Amino acid sequence: SLKLTCACSGFTLNRLEWIIYYHSDSSKSNAQVVQGQFIASKDSTNFYLHMSQLKPEDSAVYYCARDSLWLN
Repeated sequence: SLKLTCACSGFTLNRLEWIIYYHSDSSKSNAQVVQGQFIASKDSTNFYLHMSQLKPEDSAVYYCARDSLWLN
């Protein structure tokens, strides 16, 4: 298993998301990610992505992002 950490400061941890760009030859879809293999969580300063049962096809670029449309 693996845990990615997105360290956040200067704002509340709202509207955060993990964006995953799979390699073009991967047949994995975002719907498969939601089925328990990858779980997102947060505490007061960090946003996490917990990943289990990793396979070579899980190789990807993983981004932590915040929806800027909701910033006021």
